[in-house]
Amino acid sequence: MKGIRQLAEHLDISIGTVSRALNGKPDVNDETRRRVLAAAEELGYVANQSGRSLRQGMTNVIGLMLEVSRETVENSDDFFLGVTDGLQSVFSRHKLDLVMLPCPDDEDPHEYLKRMVARRLVDALIISATRRTDRRIELLEKARIPFVALGRSASGGSYTWMDLDFEGVAARGVDRLVAKGHRRIAVAAPSSDINLGYIFLDSYRQALKRHDIAFDPALVIRVKSSEQGGYQAGHELLMIEDRPTAIILIHELMAIGLYRRLAEAGIVPGRDLAVVGFREEPRTHFLQPSLTSFRMSLRDLGAQLGETLLASMPAYAEHYPQGARNRIWPLELVPGESDAFTLTD
Repeated sequence: MKGIRQLAEHLDISIGTVSRALNGKPDVNDETRRRVLAAAEELGYVANQSGRSLRQGMTNVIGLMLEVSRETVENSDDFFLGVTDGLQSVFSRHKLDLVMLPCPDDEDPHEYLKRMVARRLVDALIISATRRTDRRIELLEKARIPFVALGRSASGGSYTWMDLDFEGVAARGVDRLVAKGHRRIAVAAPSSDINLGYIFLDSYRQALKRHDIAFDPALVIRVKSSEQGGYQAGHELLMIEDRPTAIILIHELMAIGLYRRLAEAGIVPGRDLAVVGFREEPRTHFLQPSLTSFRMSLRDLGAQLGETLLASMPAYAEHYPQGARNRIWPLELVPGESDAFTLTD
């Protein structure tokens, strides 16, 4: 598929109607818009938005797709602020702009991305929050748009991804706690179908098996990755009849809510319950006792993500001879006081 004229002829619809449908104009009925978007996806058509883009075949813009909700805004999750700082440091070398593509939580991420692809707003994309089965990957492969996924998925072919070392978080967290005498170790896992949750739990089960500890599904507490989720995890932990002596958190904001719920119950982290967290937020600097946590440089992660994407784009690949390769990003375990005690028989 080379242009809008061929797409219009294929659908037996006027070029103007096809153009308005691709650009989301309100004067096109929903059925026609669905037909146009479906045909554009099927035939691999992408439309440039400006005359300059038509002439040059590029927009000099990179898109970062995020999934946003009222909860993420209220929690002021700063993860992507750090990542975008690193991305900008790379893209600015080549006079490329970075735009955020926020998908609201009441819209299907695949449908949202399909619309962005049809409008040809960007030259390449970074997608995040990958699911175990993620149709966005197959969409981008079919459209032949360069992209990198921040997170792995079982979908797609030989696409490029970067992911945090969630296996290491579970394995090293369990090893550390077992060495301190813990055998009832709970985990707070995402309640969504995000793939990192599956990776984390698989590694958690394998780590327990290495230590001859039976897996207890009651110790897997599924909550939202937020302060409220941490509070809920603390509440559910207190309801377990054979209460665990330790917990590993999968998201940085959970520690704040967990500490609050434990304080309400008169339970002190590091004395009554061992807590291992995940990447320290600036706000968690003020938690007492200090949080044992896995940490990393978000700026460095973003810079590597940007270089990995550009290495997959012919116009910039020569600047990044290491190529576009998959990578698991390491995290540093920084001991604190939240798991300082050792259980004795």
